[in-house]
Amino acid sequence: MRTKPRRRGFTILELLIVIGILLAIGSLVAVNVLGASEKADLKLARAQLQAFESALEQFRVEMKRWPSEEEGLAVLWSKEALASDEDKARYGGPYLKEAKPKDAWGNPWVFRVPSTILEGQPFDIVSNGPDGQEGTEDDISNHDSRKEAGGDEFGEFSGSGSGSGTSGGSATGG
Repeated sequence: MRTKPRRRGFTILELLIVIGILLAIGSLVAVNVLGASEKADLKLARAQLQAFESALEQFRVEMKRWPSEEEGLAVLWSKEALASDEDKARYGGPYLKEAKPKDAWGNPWVFRVPSTILEGQPFDIVSNGPDGQEGTEDDISNHDSRKEAGGDEFGEFSGSGSGSGTSGGSATGG
């Protein structure tokens, strides 16, 4: 009497199908995780900009002036960045709980006094963004929301009812 040989494993075709499915699922997860990471870095940079602006306002109220470009943002967490002993004695900080000399991508923050981005503003705080180069499209500044609000981006919400209903145009900020 002949017995049927028992099947003891998977065929190569079955293994290839399983590997293909796992690779497809893995690529979907990787794309979503990387996209979420980039969004999280942007949100972190914007939150840090808001924290800097708030801390700079506190500094201005106590010190009766804005920090100089030479003092930079370091005055928000250390009085050692102040130039004069009189300022050090009047210092009411730290204005931030911890030092944040670098943005979410590891680049140093750019602090300019007065603003060169938006006329009439006392200072600029700029993150050079993921590429680390100043003056590129991915830069993030404390004036981004002000520049956007001053443009024509919200024209279709003006209530005039004369909009075409399309949103193919783009605003030219700044």
